[in-house]
Amino acid sequence: MKNIRNFCIIAHIDHGKSTLADRLLQWTDTISERDSREQVLDDMDLERERGITIKSHAIQMNFKPEGQEYILNLIDTPGHVDFSYEVSRAIAACEGALLVVDATQGIQAQTISNLYLAIEHNLAIIPVINKIDMDAAMVEEVKDQVIDLLGCDREEILSVSAKTGQGVDEVLHAIITRIPAPAGDPEAPLQAVIFDSLFNPFRGIVAYFRIFQGSVNKGDHVKFVATGMDYHADEVGILRLKPEPRNTVQTGDVGYIISGIKNSKEVQVGDTITHVEKPCSTIVEGFRGVKPMVFAGIYPTDADDYEELRDSLEKLRLNDASLTFEPEASAALGFGFRCGFLGLLHMEIIQERLDREFDMDVITTVPNVSYKVYTTKGEMLDVYNPSGLPEPNYIDKIEEPCITANIITKSEYIGPIMTLCIGKRGVLKNQVYITTDRIELTVELPLGEIVFDFYDRLKSISKGYASFDYYPSGWQTADLVKLDILLNGDVVDALSSLITRNNAYDFGRKFCEKLKEYIPRQQYEVAIQAAIGAKIIARETVKAVRKDVTAKCYGGDITRKRKLLEKQKKGKKRMRQIGNVEVPQKAFLAVLKLDT
Repeated sequence: MKNIRNFCIIAHIDHGKSTLADRLLQWTDTISERDSREQVLDDMDLERERGITIKSHAIQMNFKPEGQEYILNLIDTPGHVDFSYEVSRAIAACEGALLVVDATQGIQAQTISNLYLAIEHNLAIIPVINKIDMDAAMVEEVKDQVIDLLGCDREEILSVSAKTGQGVDEVLHAIITRIPAPAGDPEAPLQAVIFDSLFNPFRGIVAYFRIFQGSVNKGDHVKFVATGMDYHADEVGILRLKPEPRNTVQTGDVGYIISGIKNSKEVQVGDTITHVEKPCSTIVEGFRGVKPMVFAGIYPTDADDYEELRDSLEKLRLNDASLTFEPEASAALGFGFRCGFLGLLHMEIIQERLDREFDMDVITTVPNVSYKVYTTKGEMLDVYNPSGLPEPNYIDKIEEPCITANIITKSEYIGPIMTLCIGKRGVLKNQVYITTDRIELTVELPLGEIVFDFYDRLKSISKGYASFDYYPSGWQTADLVKLDILLNGDVVDALSSLITRNNAYDFGRKFCEKLKEYIPRQQYEVAIQAAIGAKIIARETVKAVRKDVTAKCYGGDITRKRKLLEKQKKGKKRMRQIGNVEVPQKAFLAVLKLDT
């Protein structure tokens, strides 16, 4: 056990975590030249297409310096703020972390956020400066930033180039010397924590765990503490490039267990595994419940696919514990689910995975956040959907969630960024110069304001330099109104939104203009209206597709033409009374592109 090391790699997005993991795998001969490819641990097509890590990936390596063999369990983590729950789970299963910083970018917001998570769990931190082979590398300046952040000595900071492999052997030696071996009693009752799981259609649910004390053998009778269910371990093993079955998995090891579980509700991330005959006295602490930031409705395009969508979401939640969902119904879209996500990118990825992995064709409604509504009777309601809002005369006040955002940027972009934040009802709390030309802004913002286009606009006005990270900071009272969208006089509840009174008119007008572009023309006029209560505040009209019914009248009395036109007019009126307007998926996403 003294030769086992469990560590993860944490960094801001695009600082070279996956490339460094590739080099470590090659250096320890875990992967052969034939199997070698870039981002070898990113096994999802989505990850490779977008160049981002979405899932934490665990893999075991063997390193033999001077003839002594060490077992290194690596967990590669995502860098984007929307997948921070993956990072927290990886950190809870490790004793140390490699903090990777890009030599051309320096310390960015997510670097600091992930570092605080690691320090909270008392992990040994090894600072690594990556991309030192780049022409724009500022190695000494970035070392100064790391020293200011960590308070470490300059000699402790490793300089590597994950692309060329320079300095990778120093990283491996630092892992062995600086990260402590797992502490735990191999003779004690089994105590292991589940940090991830996935669904295998042939073998059931595969749970990934880390053993803190004791050991588990193939065929053991084990119990999952939170659910109270017990199973026989059909197969246990370790995580190499492909899972490798073993007879025993020991204290300190990271491994997997297959017990033929078919029901996804029986496996929970953060649950403790122990033996039925000799259970452990305490469960493993350190796993927090996830708090969704953004809510959206997901509905099947075909109503018959509702149960299939439920199964798909449950299987997806096994692999992504930060997804939450509950059933809901919409007058416009039928039965579906109200899903909670950690951010807009997370929502986009889930929708894409439903399509690719489960072949589910879904409609996603306008995203929004949760609100606390206080009624005149003194009750407090949690509202996740604008359609669940009480009538205005019953509402005393509405509170919206707030976040504290950390934005790190070059000082030349501070003006446009401040303008953006103030336009989003932000309040500047603090600003600190990290170096002479890099500044950290702390801004308090309503969460509802950053849900749509804040991150995209921040990136565009700072030419991609600004980095953004946030955490919940409480609730504040807001002057919000429910904005309804009507098509031919009927409210489309899936397009309703809660918005500040001051922005409602502009937002409603722009939304109607945008919908006019996406809603196809019918054989009758379609009125698109934005309304607050009974008051219409904006209107656009999609003109009817008109057939020239008088084309065959090449002469004769005008009354012949008039008769045909009157007949057409009556037909269009009757058609509008019974006609349904189809709203395409693009219309639901149009709201995200509104530059309000």
